[in-house]
Amino acid sequence: MSIQILMPALSLTMTEGNLARWIKKEGDVVKAGQVIAEIETDKATILWTDVLK
Repeated sequence: MSIQILMPALSLTMTEGNLARWIKKEGDVVKAGQVIAEIETDKATILWTDVLK
């Protein structure tokens, strides 16, 4: 089952970011708290974890 996810604002000053790399592939099972992607901002590259419960 696929769901739509939105890129979160990773800081109060973040206005845009880029998806640097998917860690999980399409069809992979994702559990709460697992890293699913890397997000690049103007200041850092951040690991994006799943927050779904």
